[in-house]
Amino acid sequence: MRAVLASLALASLSACGLSPMYAGGGDGYIAQGLDSVYVPAIPDRAGWLMRNALSDRLGAGVGDPAARYRLDVRLDDQLESLAILGDDTISRERRTLRARYQLVDLSSGAILLDATAGSDAGIDVVSSEYATIAAEQRALENLTQRVADQIVTQLALTLRRQAARTPQ
Repeated sequence: MRAVLASLALASLSACGLSPMYAGGGDGYIAQGLDSVYVPAIPDRAGWLMRNALSDRLGAGVGDPAARYRLDVRLDDQLESLAILGDDTISRERRTLRARYQLVDLSSGAILLDATAGSDAGIDVVSSEYATIAAEQRALENLTQRVADQIVTQLALTLRRQAARTPQ
């Protein structure tokens, strides 16, 4: 009985038009497309962290200027005070990281994707200045990871749409 139900479930999934994003594994169109994205240097510490996070997700092509695509990223990293106590000390901060990015097809110069991604994190300000600075830095590291995930997801979706338009 379980085998019949499993077969019916699989049959209904195939009829809905869903297909795996990374079909073909490392040899698939999406994986190869992501591997051929060049990411130029991004200024400041946040940019260095972002480029490393993208490199982890995209593959070897990140540093190759002869790649098929270029990903231009501009970051806006803000740290603001949220909670100010009666004695004018800050007890809470918010770090916000926003990325404006464009995926450029280097063969035609066409902009395939122009989008933004972002995330924010709350930080408790404690009596130890060292601990607060460490928390601010850790928040930036976590934010770059989250924003890089958002960027790569959008890149994969864009490359998938490109693959659907391009005859194989």
